[in-house]
Amino acid sequence: MKTSEIRQRWLDYFGERGHTVVPSASLVSEDPTVMFTIAGMVPFIPYLTGLIPAPYPRATSVQKCIRTNDIEEVGKTPRHGTFFQMTGNFSFGDYFKKGAIEYAWDLLTTSESDGGYGFSEKDLWVTVYKDDDEAIALWKSIAGLPDERIQRLDKDTNYWSTGHPGPAGPSSEIFFDRGPAYGPDGGPATDDDRYVEIWNLVFMQYEIENVRSKTEFDIVRELPSKNIDTGMGLERVAFLKQGVENMYEIDQVRPVLDRASELSDRRYGADHDDDVRMRVVADHVRSSLMLMSDGVMPSNEGRGYILRRLLRRSIRAMRLLGVEGPTFPELFSASRDAMSPAYPEVARDYDRISQAAYGEEDTFLRTLASGTTILDLAVDSSKKTGSSVLAGDTAFLLHDTYGFPIDLTLEIADEAGLTVDRDAFDSLMSQQKQRAKADAKNKKSQVADLSVYSAFRALGETQFLGYTEMTADSRVLGIIVDGESVTSAAAGQTAEVILSETALYAESGGQDADKGTIVGDGFELEVLDVQRPVKGLISHTVTVTRGVVSVDAAATTVVDAEYRRGARQAHSGTHVIHAALRQILGPNAHQSGSYNKAGYLRLDFSWNQALSRETLTEIEEISNNAIRDNLDVVTREMPLDEAKSLGAMALFGEKYGDVVRVVDIGGPWSRELCAGTHVSTSSEIGMINLVNESSVGSTNRRVESLVGLEAFDDLAAERAIVRELTASLKTPREQLPGRITDLVASLKQAEKKIKEYEQQAQAQRVPELLGTAETVGATRVVAQSLGSMGSADDVRTLVTTVRERLGSEPAVVALAANVKDRPVIIIATNEAARSAGIRAGQLVRTAAGVLGGGGGGKDDMAQGGGQDPAAIPAALTSVVDAVTS
Repeated sequence: MKTSEIRQRWLDYFGERGHTVVPSASLVSEDPTVMFTIAGMVPFIPYLTGLIPAPYPRATSVQKCIRTNDIEEVGKTPRHGTFFQMTGNFSFGDYFKKGAIEYAWDLLTTSESDGGYGFSEKDLWVTVYKDDDEAIALWKSIAGLPDERIQRLDKDTNYWSTGHPGPAGPSSEIFFDRGPAYGPDGGPATDDDRYVEIWNLVFMQYEIENVRSKTEFDIVRELPSKNIDTGMGLERVAFLKQGVENMYEIDQVRPVLDRASELSDRRYGADHDDDVRMRVVADHVRSSLMLMSDGVMPSNEGRGYILRRLLRRSIRAMRLLGVEGPTFPELFSASRDAMSPAYPEVARDYDRISQAAYGEEDTFLRTLASGTTILDLAVDSSKKTGSSVLAGDTAFLLHDTYGFPIDLTLEIADEAGLTVDRDAFDSLMSQQKQRAKADAKNKKSQVADLSVYSAFRALGETQFLGYTEMTADSRVLGIIVDGESVTSAAAGQTAEVILSETALYAESGGQDADKGTIVGDGFELEVLDVQRPVKGLISHTVTVTRGVVSVDAAATTVVDAEYRRGARQAHSGTHVIHAALRQILGPNAHQSGSYNKAGYLRLDFSWNQALSRETLTEIEEISNNAIRDNLDVVTREMPLDEAKSLGAMALFGEKYGDVVRVVDIGGPWSRELCAGTHVSTSSEIGMINLVNESSVGSTNRRVESLVGLEAFDDLAAERAIVRELTASLKTPREQLPGRITDLVASLKQAEKKIKEYEQQAQAQRVPELLGTAETVGATRVVAQSLGSMGSADDVRTLVTTVRERLGSEPAVVALAANVKDRPVIIIATNEAARSAGIRAGQLVRTAAGVLGGGGGGKDDMAQGGGQDPAAIPAALTSVVDAVTS
């Protein structure tokens, strides 16, 4: 049974039984505390927790998920994958345990010919929470399971909660017994690969408080409305139904594995280590394909970093399989063909996806080349010092800074007859992970508990009237101060105000929030921010500037008209520039992000090389021509499918409802799904002035523009500068570039001559410095202050020259100078001094301590500095004393 058929049977089964079929949400999570959708129930959490009223009594979905917390296990076990699909059926106060168990058992055991999955009842086991006698009784009565195939387990495996106060409940899991060839008897409690969990049923029936840990909390009451959340692992069922050994061999993954085998000329099944590498490639390529189809692009932070890691681990695995050239054109196309029957967007967007993937592979192959060079130098250095160990901090630097995999470092070091200080490397990696965890925990702690909004959201959605109105009469539904719901807020306080209607735009879709005020009888509020903390609810962060605002008070929202006009100009300007980009660069230049506010916009788009000045000029010209042509800006609401059929572009990763807003500028020339505010005709934008173009990753570029009056002001400022230069240089405007070029050339020539004079003057100081050499024990020491110097490089040049002139006897040169009001000291030793145990790095740390700073370097030369130039004489004395001792 193909994976796509398993998927469709699920949706058909539950759809025919009154469940609303909900399309998969994006892999990009809407929850600010997590980067990805990590479980099938994530999109339904607001409904399951009661934060938002559920729009249907029962639902079903097949959700795309990404988890990378156990990435190191990929390829080693039969079921660990970074991308997986979780089928789920959900009940919101409708059916409960009996219905959930009946549905699960029926679908699993009904024959394939009758639309089920055809599992044999004798191969299925279940686990339940140890105290859930109700579930045990239901499994016996519905499935006829004997006691020995129902195992009671504790809270650590069979109890679900969010980890916070709120809904919770016991769970029951269904396992498939693969037989004695895969492990010992004993059932799922043995935690062995023989028993594969395929379905988990969560019974949300209690409310918990005082949560101390995953297993320690207080159950305070039964929920008045009980919910069901179940999930079946699509890949796990697929490998069982397809008769293969693991998820990497199912029909949606195996084609990539086979292509990796062909490219490497290594047979799958012949060598364990090679098999693991092929599975890693198959998993990571599929995960990367699906992430990029949802708009994630490689970068050095956040989601982009996770994607980059997946891609680079794939490249590394192919290299360890003996393939050093590009492989993504073959591997990604194989994954596209395997996944597109279930996800047609993968094929539709493949040009964009492949461009990004191929560019990342090309970049990393160059990184591997440069990293190998750095590693070769480190290997040579280790050999010269007689060491057989490559330093752990060198391996960490290559991994952390250059993205050079530790596996390759180990491989190359081994070929050179060296080992790597793995303990030091692992320690540094552990420290980095701890820092990352602490940072993530800190970020998570800064996110408000959204449960405070649930009572307000239960009253209905906030109506946004700002498309057509600049003021709106409303009523105060709620007030929040310091995360707590209150009845009023007084002058001087900052609060969140929830209204039934508003004309103020909440930040979304790249458009900044409106500015404005909220007024009522006896109070006035300055609006600081407008957000959508939960779907359907708009919250206004305000400062109470006058009076007292109370719940249920009548209120009027007033938009700052000037700011809104600028915001409309910027947002429409973003659409115009996007259309111009695609006109010049083609359809692969797709928007990947934006931000706009009054007077300013930035647009990120998929492209892997810098735009020339000529291209930018052409984009700017097309944009301003569109403004001049006074194109109609038309907004319409329509079903999502109709909008897509009209060619309306959607932003990757953005979640859209069944009914969407389409914004046309000049008809189909610019047609996008957009909930922002816009001008009525393009001429209202005024002017677009592109001011910057830059990289935001190997596959994304960013253009920034000023809009409207701000664009004119910037050009006027440039005109003023040109007039000033014309007057100062007594040169006509058209001749300014040539005149400035000549002046720059003359300046460089003058600087070159000054440098030559300075070098000559420094050379003349060498004999004087040599004359100050004193013998300290068996070592000749030059320790002098140079006064003020232009740079540390000048000091270093003198130090090097004096050391060379002191001959082969043990010698130390310590020269200090005042460089830009900061003391700098550079110390050098010759080979004879180092043989006597004198190290420049140790000496410079001593001197830098006197200067009130720090320093370091190698044994032959080191540099330090500090805060107090007046301490230079004492620092030099400390060097002489250190040599003496």
